[in-house]
Amino acid sequence: MNANIQKGFTLIELMIVVAIIGILAAIAIPQYQTYIAKSQVSRVVGETGNLKTAVEDCMNSGRTDAIVNTGSGAAGSESTTCSLGATASNIQAGVDNSADGGGTNGLPLVTIDGATNEASIVGTFGQNAASTLTDDTVTWARSDEGSWTCNFNGDAKYAASGCPAS
Repeated sequence: MNANIQKGFTLIELMIVVAIIGILAAIAIPQYQTYIAKSQVSRVVGETGNLKTAVEDCMNSGRTDAIVNTGSGAAGSESTTCSLGATASNIQAGVDNSADGGGTNGLPLVTIDGATNEASIVGTFGQNAASTLTDDTVTWARSDEGSWTCNFNGDAKYAASGCPAS
């Protein structure tokens, strides 16, 4: 008796496995990309929100003439310059709030209006952010009463809790 013993897989079995992997990938990859974008929005909400305390300190101390993210500002202007002590982010586009005017990527735009007692912190997505977030912003706005509100101007499905999409 010569019995043929099957060794290995048939072509149809291998094709079925490849099809199953393809279906799983087609479902998983978009979900993963959404997860990454959501986590990046949450990260920028946290990074920009951490500056609220420094902005409040500057406003309460009357240091609203100039704003620098890092350093102490121009010599002799320490009493009127607001130094935030911010750390650059690799997913924010960044602005030039540096003491030397050289510009730094990854820092939010901070504005303080001493006359109206209002302020804003705006983080713009860029650099290594998910492509679906490019040029979207997270904005913390301070009212003249001192309350802060957060707003995300991108797709609502990426919005972080506590910072709704507009």
